[in-house]
Amino acid sequence: MPDLIPITRSIAIDPSEIEENFVRSAGPGGQNVNKVSSAVQLRFNLLASPNIPEAMKRRVAGLAGRRLTKDGVLIITANSHRDQPMNRAEAQQRLVDLLVAGAHVPKARVATRPTLASKQRRLTGKAIRSTTKSLRSRRPDADGA
Repeated sequence: MPDLIPITRSIAIDPSEIEENFVRSAGPGGQNVNKVSSAVQLRFNLLASPNIPEAMKRRVAGLAGRRLTKDGVLIITANSHRDQPMNRAEAQQRLVDLLVAGAHVPKARVATRPTLASKQRRLTGKAIRSTTKSLRSRRPDADGA
């Protein structure tokens, strides 16, 4: 059995869940770029993965954006290196990074009221600014001169 790819302490994915296709790259490579399929297109079926909890799947789906298909397949393309193994490693690392980011449960925000002192500071600042602006304006004299 191949080694599992660790995501967190309790979550790991099986490498058999990852499908890799090698395609011709548009990136660096000189004349080789037209002959060698060095770019990698990694596919990971996020929704069908049994190792990832449902809440984490929802968070990862939100983070993935356009990289997630309607069928729930995550597609990551790497073509920044001239070397196929380096592109493969980069694509896997980007998948792991995305899954690690999705594993992080955001802290719930606790609604709080502004303190009385902060309200007073805000109103004092507004009064000072109002005075500054009113002194800049030209007002006609009361006697009409």
